[in-house]
Amino acid sequence: MVRVHSAVARHKRVKRILKRAKGYRATRSKRLKDAKDTIKRAGAFAYAHRRLKRRNLRKLWIVRINGAVRAEGMTYSTFMNALKRSEIELDRKMLAEMAAREPETFSALVASVKEKAAA
Repeated sequence: MVRVHSAVARHKRVKRILKRAKGYRATRSKRLKDAKDTIKRAGAFAYAHRRLKRRNLRKLWIVRINGAVRAEGMTYSTFMNALKRSEIELDRKMLAEMAAREPETFSALVASVKEKAAA
């Protein structure tokens, strides 16, 4: 019977895990068991917060668009409805960018959408 050595593979695995745990406090960056648990937990938080980030950005875009549209004398919901009816396919991210960086262009867009909504 031959004894199986897994030294190289094990060292590689441990090294990879401890490298990911670098910078953690106390035994979380030194002990394999603690490092594994912490990395797993950190991964779960990272996954959840990637989704939260998207949610928060969408909220931010809506707030920016709403502020810019209200300055033009319209509400967010009526603007978005009019935008869909005029078949202008700009997403909220692009509309928020326009409102922040190119107010003249955004004003022109709102004016054109107002015309189409009134007609």
